[in-house]
Amino acid sequence: MKQQRFRFRVMAFLLIALLLLAGGYGVYSVSTYGSRWFGSSYNTRYRAAKKTVIPGDILDRNGVVLATADEEGKRTYPTGWHTRSAMVHVVGDQDGNVSNTVDSFQASYLWGFETTLEERIEALRTGEKRRGDNVTLTVDSTLQTNIAAAFANLENSKGKAGAAVVMNYKTGEVLALLSVPTFDPLGSMDAVKDDPQHPFWNRAVQSVQAPGSTFKIITAVSTLQNLADAETHLFDCSTGATMIMDQIIRDYGYEHHGMITLEKAFQVSCNNSFAQAALLIGDKNLKKTAEAFGFNDNFLFRDLVVENSRYPTQNRNDFEVAWSGAGQSQVAATPLHMCMVAAAIANDGVMMEPRLLMKVNSPAGVQRLGFTSKVYSQACTPELAAKVEGYMKNVVTKGTGKAAAVEGLSIAGKTGSAEGSIDGRYVTHAWFVGYIDDPAYPYAVSVFVEEGASGGKAAAPIAHEIFGWLTGQ
Repeated sequence: MKQQRFRFRVMAFLLIALLLLAGGYGVYSVSTYGSRWFGSSYNTRYRAAKKTVIPGDILDRNGVVLATADEEGKRTYPTGWHTRSAMVHVVGDQDGNVSNTVDSFQASYLWGFETTLEERIEALRTGEKRRGDNVTLTVDSTLQTNIAAAFANLENSKGKAGAAVVMNYKTGEVLALLSVPTFDPLGSMDAVKDDPQHPFWNRAVQSVQAPGSTFKIITAVSTLQNLADAETHLFDCSTGATMIMDQIIRDYGYEHHGMITLEKAFQVSCNNSFAQAALLIGDKNLKKTAEAFGFNDNFLFRDLVVENSRYPTQNRNDFEVAWSGAGQSQVAATPLHMCMVAAAIANDGVMMEPRLLMKVNSPAGVQRLGFTSKVYSQACTPELAAKVEGYMKNVVTKGTGKAAAVEGLSIAGKTGSAEGSIDGRYVTHAWFVGYIDDPAYPYAVSVFVEEGASGGKAAAPIAHEIFGWLTGQ
């Protein structure tokens, strides 16, 4: 009998433990994945709400209404078509063609799931159709519309796909999250669906591409961390090409720079030097630094769904390690993540989580959510960030990023030309990441142009325009 009671107690203890574990996991899952579940087409409550609730408005940081709804709950987009198109990958469209937009990802607010019991009772008493909360975003729709126009009008980005991200590097506020090509959510979707550039794809957060020479920011940090004489060591770029395991790593146009320091190699974006640096510090150390900047992490941000970036962990040999130092091999990142990398250098090595929600108000004007910042990681020390900042300023003042310069502003940046492929074709994508070094304008920028070839010619001019708009120049 005693043994039987003991077994019952053990079983009861295990059952309670399992219930507590399940409850704890449920709380964790709702807090971590809640927005992802609410917006899912499989969520029956979400589908039911669409029949009984008028969704709340979506507004930009300046109060511009980006999406509203009629009494039947049908979404309308009252802004001009330029803005509607520029904002469609952030806001969404009626048919849900773009994944994880505000309209779906913030469904818990927009479709009234956060409405209090008192508010629901009042709606029943008055007989009015229940309304969801109004969501105000951190984005500036005018800025984003201007960036879309720059993509369309500048010579080396006209007609090309790409993305641009602007962040406040002190707070994490996302001021622009553009994907190109855009489309009008009120237009016909037939031509859009057949467009070979895939306009429904949000390249800012979904396109995981080789970052090319913009990754040299991370390689430079790692070299300064792990090579004792990093600042005085001379790298050999006498021939413009380095042979490793019977494969060639070369500089753009087979340029050669002689024996140069890390700082000079960064300024002229020397692939040979950064390949040598990667081999000197080793794959383990470079991977550790990359992971400190968010590579290989599972991005679970509160306001955004962002594809994970990767630093390769398999099939590593000297050639792959060397090529990784120049941001190639299987290294890959999204434009948003590379904006975070630049922002971390600007912010004394502190990487902020990107935030898209400014505030959420009930239909009666009661604020349910206000803006909060969150530190994502301490990517590197302030001292290392300051050294790399100096390297990045050289790029803009006398290196490959001159086209991003704006008179009167202190700008730090890094260009990139990354090898890739589209539908089996060999292509070169253009990158620029950088920021304004001024506490009055704490903004970081990432620009990515598919098939743009040269970061200095295709991406940096767009960054130049962005920096000018941000500062009123």
